[in-house]
Amino acid sequence: MYRCLIALAASAAIAVPALAQTRSFPQNALRGTLVFGSPPVVALNGNATRLAPGARIRGTNNMLVMSGELVDLKIVVNYTYDTSGYLRDVWILTDDEIKVRPWPTNLEQAQAWSFDPATQVWTKP
Repeated sequence: MYRCLIALAASAAIAVPALAQTRSFPQNALRGTLVFGSPPVVALNGNATRLAPGARIRGTNNMLVMSGELVDLKIVVNYTYDTSGYLRDVWILTDDEIKVRPWPTNLEQAQAWSFDPATQVWTKP
């Protein structure tokens, strides 16, 4: 009986923080709309581009998603570029993450605005 109670308490202690978890995005993450084509081709905000070799796409549960699963889907994402100009990291946003505004959609905005990484809030000047 004791073992069951201990196991139940331990699993509850682990499950509650997992539900309350929020993702943190890097300061260089921009927001856009991504339409997945035949990998590695994608359209970012209506412009054709490519996923970088080894690009990481994270779903709303923060687990990795294969780009082939997303063909023909139009999704709001946060993303970063690699040094060659290809998409390196992509996060498919939840409805709550999409509501976090403002969020920069281009490099000029990201350079002009202030970012607080602890609260994940951008402030316009």
